[in-house]
Amino acid sequence: MASDLDTVRVLRALFNDMPRAPQGLSPEETLAWVQKSIDQFDGGDMAYMLEHITRSSMLDIVLRLREDGYLKDDIAFAEIVEQLATPEGRKNFMDRCITAQKSADATSRLIHRAKRAWSDPPPLFSSDPALLQRFVRGELTGPGPLYAEYKAREDVNEIGVLAEAPDGIHEFSWGFVVEDQGAWHFYVSDVWRKGTVGCFERFYCAWQQATRSHPVDNQGNALPAVPLGLYMEDGIGSFSSLTLQSCIDSPDPAVRQWIGEVFIDRMLPLMAARAVDEHYDFPVGLQAH
Repeated sequence: MASDLDTVRVLRALFNDMPRAPQGLSPEETLAWVQKSIDQFDGGDMAYMLEHITRSSMLDIVLRLREDGYLKDDIAFAEIVEQLATPEGRKNFMDRCITAQKSADATSRLIHRAKRAWSDPPPLFSSDPALLQRFVRGELTGPGPLYAEYKAREDVNEIGVLAEAPDGIHEFSWGFVVEDQGAWHFYVSDVWRKGTVGCFERFYCAWQQATRSHPVDNQGNALPAVPLGLYMEDGIGSFSSLTLQSCIDSPDPAVRQWIGEVFIDRMLPLMAARAVDEHYDFPVGLQAH
């Protein structure tokens, strides 16, 4: 088991260049100092939060490897601690972790392919037709119980994604959509309950698969093409499942109609099912950007 000294050494290496409040401040002064430091951080408060979360993840990985991995060797552990003290070292360490995870995921997919025949999962959900038509007409529902559930999550509060309630909320039985100046952010309850971060890449693959040449829905019916000027972004920036972004702030009503009647009703349920099913293997050649 990693000792307290091990933990302190890794913490000091990881956070040596992060802002730290001077000693002797009152709680109120400390809070004000921290907020000022966050505001002045390169990239703003979101960049600060993401950097803090990334380094905290590295702390967990290193301590786990110290307990039952190759870092039980004192020399190897000392080398990693030294490496984590620099930006280049931290980047190299994370790159190695990502490469190792991709290798493990690839091996797992090969094993699953060998064990079973390929099949599509059933659609994860369906939408109330009346709510779909409200969406197409641009009528907001406002925040509901699923929005409240998501907003109450610890990771959401830590990152500060919905610190202020957005104006454009469409809530469905499966989650909600936040509309903001030509962008639609999709939050799927089954996804955030499993862990949104793990689905960023899988949703990107699901979008590629759903929109490649001759796209069809789960019934095999042809789907209308994606409107010109509409494209998909991963959900990292909004901490959502995915985002549909228009090239203009006020897109044509036909774009909203396509999003409601085609994407939400016929594409998203199967995309979400593929994304959350850890045993589903995307076709070879689909990969995140």
